[in-house]
Amino acid sequence: MQAVHCLTEGRWRAAGLILEDLSVDYARDGLALQVGHLIDFFTGDSRMLRDRIARVIPSWDKSVPGYPAVLGMYAFGLEETGDYSQAESLGRLSVELEPRDGWGHHSVAHVLEMQNRRNEGITWMRHNAESWSRESFFAAHNWWHVALFHLGLDEIGEALALFDGPIYGKKSSIALEMIDASAMLWRLHLRGIDVGNRFEALADNWTPFAKAGNYAFNDVHAMMAFVGANRVKAANDILEAQQSAMAGVGDNATFTREVGHPASRAIKAFGEGDYTEAVRLLRPIRSCAHRFGGSHAQRDVIDLTIIEAALRSGQDRLAQALRAERARVKGEPSRKDAAA
Repeated sequence: MQAVHCLTEGRWRAAGLILEDLSVDYARDGLALQVGHLIDFFTGDSRMLRDRIARVIPSWDKSVPGYPAVLGMYAFGLEETGDYSQAESLGRLSVELEPRDGWGHHSVAHVLEMQNRRNEGITWMRHNAESWSRESFFAAHNWWHVALFHLGLDEIGEALALFDGPIYGKKSSIALEMIDASAMLWRLHLRGIDVGNRFEALADNWTPFAKAGNYAFNDVHAMMAFVGANRVKAANDILEAQQSAMAGVGDNATFTREVGHPASRAIKAFGEGDYTEAVRLLRPIRSCAHRFGGSHAQRDVIDLTIIEAALRSGQDRLAQALRAERARVKGEPSRKDAAA
């Protein structure tokens, strides 16, 4: 109850600490463990994504109900801290023990994305999609990962088909699913691909959130939709709400000040054709973007936007340097298409 109270006051990290202590004393409290894990995700605390679970692993084994879920959580924490080998191994084990473990599937998908193993990723996710997608709140996000693999292979038609189907075919107003929709359309937009009226429907559903100012990560993805749909007023509403958020209390004031506000302004500048300004705003936040939550795969859109903005503003050497960096980090070829 103390953790819930902290969350309602916007004190995300305090809630996470309370649940951290609870897990130390009650290692098999699965609910406290999962909620704490999600708070670590929303606050971008990669180390705790791993270590919150690592501390309790000795108290879990195959005889304890929920063990596969704990393995799946641990696998994701390991992936976000760069231990890809162990992350993949434990993620696959979690799915072997419980084929419906969507978080385990998700953890392995992240490893395969970060290592540019996209064909393997498609095979991994599609070989038994019914197991992780049936009656799962998380299904749309896992389908987003499948679309991301296809997009990385330049299979645009497949990516759009997934967008129009399990990712956003139902035109959801759930923030988690709208984030995925925005992220996919923005990646296509960076490539100069015509997405038709897809931004319009998405922007309609983001509009009630424009003045919320309660989570910077959401704001940035709402801005993508508003820019894509040319919704100037809604885009300005985001920035005004962020000003109020930064003047307030709670952790989101920090999320917004450090990452969310400059990122939102950069997306808006990109949409206005001010690519030099987009680069200027995004470069300083690259190294601290984790502070407003999400995963490495999700935050990759920041780098993709910087590279494309650099190209469009004539900063060819910067774009070339960033693409070379990307090729080394992700093990993918340095290619002319910066948004690949």
